[in-house]
Amino acid sequence: MIAIIDYGMGNLRSVEKGFQKVGVGARVVADAKAIDDAHAVVLPGVGAFRDCMKNLEQKSLIEPIMRSIREGKPYLGICLGLQVLFTESEEFGIHKGFDIFKGRVVRFQTSLKVPHMGWNNVKILRRPPIFGSIQDETYFYFVHSFYVVPDDEKVIAGITEYGVNFASMVWKDNVFATQFHPEKSQETGIKILKNFGDFARKT
Repeated sequence: MIAIIDYGMGNLRSVEKGFQKVGVGARVVADAKAIDDAHAVVLPGVGAFRDCMKNLEQKSLIEPIMRSIREGKPYLGICLGLQVLFTESEEFGIHKGFDIFKGRVVRFQTSLKVPHMGWNNVKILRRPPIFGSIQDETYFYFVHSFYVVPDDEKVIAGITEYGVNFASMVWKDNVFATQFHPEKSQETGIKILKNFGDFARKT
């Protein structure tokens, strides 16, 4: 079973339905035991970094998530679920993240419209298992005003250009995360959810 973490923010039902569509067992959970019992963890998210971390802390979900990552369980972060993996964010002040990856979350400084919203392509630098046979430069759906700047560029698996080239996908060992929304990216995005489910079954 894959645990989709409910902390009061995020497109949970769309993610759950995406997994169901491809026959992957996943359910929305909001307690530590369910996370501990799961084979894999998905953290979706939309909204502000500060509010995300506050809600996770209030619901006592940070340690179970961190524990699952340390134990080697597959983790999929979506949008905010990617950003909270990093050391800190500058959104509405400086706020601490999980610090799984060293780096910062910064706002777009561009003449282009912010938030970055709509379809954009992802250039694959390293192909994670969850990408399977998905073609390079495939388009996915984005909605965000901030992006991650990893200290170690080796964790970057894909980049996207929007005024700047930014990390739109990161991957290290059992941790996968996308700035784009697979659950909103039609059939190609759903393939990522299926591939994540397949990876989790083999782990």
